[in-house]
Formats: sequence, C-alpha cells, structure tokens
Amino acid sequence: MERYNEQLKDLQRIIRRVEIRSKRMASELFSGEYHSSFKGKGIEFSHVREYQYGDDVRSIDWNTSARKSELYVKLFTEERERSLLLVVDASASMLFGSRERSKRALALEVSAVLAFSALQNNDKVGLLLFTDQVERYIPPRKGRHHLLMILEELLRMKPSSHKTDINAALSFIRYTRKRQEIIFLLTDLVDSDYERGMKLLNNRHDFILVHLSDPLDKALPLSALLDLEDPETGVRLTVDGASRRSLARYREEQGRLHDELRQRLRRMRIDSLFLQTDRSFIGDLNSFFRYRERKV
Repeated sequence: MERYNEQLKDLQRIIRRVEIRSKRMASELFSGEYHSSFKGKGIEFSHVREYQYGDDVRSIDWNTSARKSELYVKLFTEERERSLLLVVDASASMLFGSRERSKRALALEVSAVLAFSALQNNDKVGLLLFTDQVERYIPPRKGRHHLLMILEELLRMKPSSHKTDINAALSFIRYTRKRQEIIFLLTDLVDSDYERGMKLLNNRHDFILVHLSDPLDKALPLSALLDLEDPETGVRLTVDGASRRSLARYREEQGRLHDELRQRLRRMRIDSLFLQTDRSFIGDLNSFFRYRERKV
C-alpha cells in the first residue's frame, strides 16, 4: 500500500509538471494559432438590429420588421465550439527512442499542448488509445479535470497488445463520432493498408496526421554488427553496421519510403505534420498552424 501511494504521488507530480509546461506553451505560443487554424462548425443566430444603409437585404428579418414596423436585420456569429479527439498509437514500436525521449513520450507532449490549446479555446477534448484494437476511449468533454484525466491515461497506458492496426481505430471513430470533429492521429505508421480509412475519415472530419519518427528510422550509425528486433513481431535482423554501402542503402531506402508517404498524403489531401524525437516540435507545430490559418 505504501509503495502504491508513492507511485501515485510520483504520477501526480509528473502530471503537474506536464500541465504547467503544456499550459504555458499553449497560452504563450499556440492559443491564437489554434483558434484561427480550425473553423467553427458553422454560424448561429446572435441578435437583430435596425437596418442600416449598406446592409445585405438578404439578412432582413421580415417577421421582426413587420412586428415593429421598421426594417430589422439578423446578425450571426461563428459557432466556435469544437471537439478535439486525440488518437494516439500505443503499440510497442512507439516505445522506441534512440535519444532523450521515445515516440510515445513525444506523442504525450504534443497531445498535452494540443489539449490545453483546445481547453483555452473552450473546446471539448477526447482521447482514443489504440494498438491493433481500441485500448481506451474517453469521449470529448470540457474542463481541466477531464483534461488531467486524459493526461493520466496517457502516462499510465499499459496496452494489452504490442501490434498496430490503424484501421481499427479509424473504423471505431467513423461509427461513433458522427459530428464533425478535429482529429489528430499521432503514430509512427508502422502498419499498412490504412489509406482508405484515412480518406473516409478526412471526408467527414478535420483530420490531421502527426507522423512521429526517430533518427534511427532514417539512418543507422557506423558501428559493428547491429542486432535489430521488431518490437511488435519479435522478428530479429542483423545488419553489418561497419559496411558503409549497407548503411547507405538503408538510408536511401528509408528516404524513398518517406518521400512516397508524403506524396500519398498529398494525393489524399490529408494535412500532415512530421515530428522527430531528437528535436523540439514547437517550430514545426507553429508552422503547421500558420499553414492551417492560411488554408481556412
């Protein structure tokens, strides 16, 4: 019991640190950018006022005008409230990190900043953790307490599977989230046959892919023999790390796959953000928000 209480206190301290850092970043760096990057769901009626010269005659409220014997026009405001759904890959490959943090740790940091940006915009926030199945789903709601529950879930996640099936998560969203939402999918894309699911989701929702990678995903260091293991399947592979030719082939192949991925996403008209575990995501996220602001 004493050990459990200590672990709980440690978790609470970590959550508090994440909250302080993410709230500051959301407030100082991303609050305005987030607000202007995502449209509201539409417009809603606000109030009426007397007609003024130059007003669009199509906005005249004829019922009010007839009742008051004066011309009145309807005024509308943008309906700003949105729902943000964070869809986070919890498979074993996300545990990999060759530098200071893993892909999963990067996903947590980005998710926290996005969540606090949404909170400051008075939006709802939800979470879906997936492997080759839906591991945990928290429907979007408002409030700091709800957001802290999401952070705790991200920190404590212990998935029951090691594998990845992105379509399992995308299908779940299609059948459960009918209203348009902002959806951020955070994953390293260690999977295949997910393009159709992304297209379908992108047609209904404001869908953004956040691709997370590590430097070793693109290039291996010059060394002795490298014993590599797939964390999801357990398949092992030995690479001659002393062969510059082998390392160059690996680098070229990974570069080709990365370029092909970018081209497929462009063809599918899916907005994407590419982040790495060895560098800050602040500049990339800012650039993405500015791109979104111009787009909307």
